[in-house]
Amino acid sequence: MEDIRNRDSQNCQNTSGQNDVEAVLQSLSLSQKICQMFFVTPEALTGTSQVIQAGAATENAILSYPVGGLVYFEQNLKDPDQTRDMLSETRTDYQKAGLPAPFLGVDEEGGSVARIADNPAFGVRDVGDMRDVGAAGDPVGAQSAGAYIGAYLKNLGFNLDFAPVADVLTNPDNQVVKRRSFGSDPAAVSQMVRAEAGALQNQGIVPVLKHFPGHGATAADTHKGYASTDKTLDEMLASDLVPFADAVSCAPIIMAAHISAPNATGDETPASLSYVMITEVLRERLGYQGVVITDALNMGAIANEYSSGEAAIRAVQAGDDVLLMPNDFHAAEEALLQAVENGELSEERINESVRRILTVKSKFGLM
Repeated sequence: MEDIRNRDSQNCQNTSGQNDVEAVLQSLSLSQKICQMFFVTPEALTGTSQVIQAGAATENAILSYPVGGLVYFEQNLKDPDQTRDMLSETRTDYQKAGLPAPFLGVDEEGGSVARIADNPAFGVRDVGDMRDVGAAGDPVGAQSAGAYIGAYLKNLGFNLDFAPVADVLTNPDNQVVKRRSFGSDPAAVSQMVRAEAGALQNQGIVPVLKHFPGHGATAADTHKGYASTDKTLDEMLASDLVPFADAVSCAPIIMAAHISAPNATGDETPASLSYVMITEVLRERLGYQGVVITDALNMGAIANEYSSGEAAIRAVQAGDDVLLMPNDFHAAEEALLQAVENGELSEERINESVRRILTVKSKFGLM
C-alpha cells in the first residue's frame, strides 16, 4: 500500500514551465481571463436545448465566450463515435481560436454516478460503488477503478473527471454520498482517494477531489437547499478534512461544496462562498495551492439564496478559481467583468485564479 501511495504522490507533484503559463496569461484579454474561470454545459455556452455535436453554434460561442471548461451529461453522450467527434471538434475550435484547450469533463465516479458506464452503447463496465471498493480495504482496488475509468474516458476524448469522492461518511443518515464515499475511516478514505486520483492522472485525466470540506457529515442535500454540519473546525480537521489535507500537495483541483459549517466559520455561509473556509482553512491552514472549483452553482443551496452574479462575485472573493454551472452563465460572467471594472475585484485577483487554471492545463498538456 505504501508503494502505491508514494508513486501516486510523485505523479501528483509533476510540474511544468511557469514561463509558458505567464505568456498565455498575458495574451488573454480581461474578458477571456474571466471566461477561463467558468465551467459550463455546452447548452449554457451555445444557448441551445441539447448539444450532441460541436457545430457552428459551438464554434461561434467559443469565440465570444472561451470558457475554461465544458461538462457533459447523459443527454450529450449517445455513443462512442458521437462523443469522440463532439469532443474532438470542440478541441479543434479552441485551437483554431488560439486559445488554451478546454477542460472536457464528466461525472464518472462509478456506481450511482456514471454517465458513461450507465449507457450500454459505450460498452464499458461499471466499476461499482466506491463504498464497496472501500469496504474491501485495499487501495489497489481504488487504483484499479481509477485506471479503468481513466482509460475509457481518455479514449473518448475527455481530460477531466469529477472524481474521486473524498468525503468521509461520518453521518449514518447521509444519503447524498452514502454509496459514493470510500467509508468512515479518514485515513483509509485518504489512501483510497490518493490511489484513485493518481491512477486517473496516469491516464492523463485531471481528477477533481470532492466535496470539500466534506459532505459525509451532513444529512440534507445541497442539490435541493440548505445543508450543514455542526462540527467545529478541530473536529473537521480530525475527520472530514483528512483526505483533503493529505492531498494538498498532489490534487490539481478540489471542489468546494455548498454545505455550511457555522461552528467552524462563525456563520452559515456555504463553504463554496466562505472566505474562512476556502482561503483561511484550505489555502492558508492546509497549504493548498491548486485550483478550487465550486460545486454546481445552480444547486438549490446557492440558487435559492443568491443571484448568479452575486454568487459568482462571492465565490471569487472567497478564493474559488472556477465557477461551475451558474444558473445564468452570462449574468455571472458579466457580473465578474463589472466587478473588476468598478474595483470590487482586482484584475490581479482574476490573474491569480487564471494562473492556477493554466498551470493545471499546462501540466496536462492542454496549453
